[in-house]
Amino acid sequence: MYSVGDKVVYPLHGAGVIDSIEEKEILGEKQSYYILKMPGEVKVMVPTSTAEQHGIRNIIDKEEAEKVFSVLEQDETQMEKNWNKRYRDNMDKMKSGDIYEIADVVRNLSFKQKEKGLSTGEKKMLHNAKQILVSELVLAEHASQNEVEELVDNKINTSFAMFKTETEIDVIPENIVNKFIPFNDEDSTTQD
Repeated sequence: MYSVGDKVVYPLHGAGVIDSIEEKEILGEKQSYYILKMPGEVKVMVPTSTAEQHGIRNIIDKEEAEKVFSVLEQDETQMEKNWNKRYRDNMDKMKSGDIYEIADVVRNLSFKQKEKGLSTGEKKMLHNAKQILVSELVLAEHASQNEVEELVDNKINTSFAMFKTETEIDVIPENIVNKFIPFNDEDSTTQD
């Protein structure tokens, strides 16, 4: 059971604060609801009796937040090549409500976006996953949304540069000059 003021996570919505606990009659049935105040001034009602079945959980603490940042600093994990299967796998990770799985989705899709770009569906998924991740880290770190977004972006950019730039350098031919057309003086004519 949670109390007013508790900071909780609601999967696929992000982290919020229990604003109140109210009894409502819906479809002739009286039930107690947590009224969650979510980012963007959104309010969500979740029945208290089934909150845990809906995936409601306490937010992570500062120590766990550090572990989340370490996930962002790692190389990407193996993803399906088929976008449809990859999308379903990532959606399952997001539905789990597990902050580490969500961080994995954010990092992997961010890397993919930097390398090849994303489909419209995956761009939206990245945006949503990042919002969910940031909303919880804001509460765990007692920081502003801008500070956390910047920190997340910096961690991803640093890890991308570390893991992806190294592999790209290995692919560059030893003598890249051979790829260019040599300048030939005989081909250039000057008009006097």
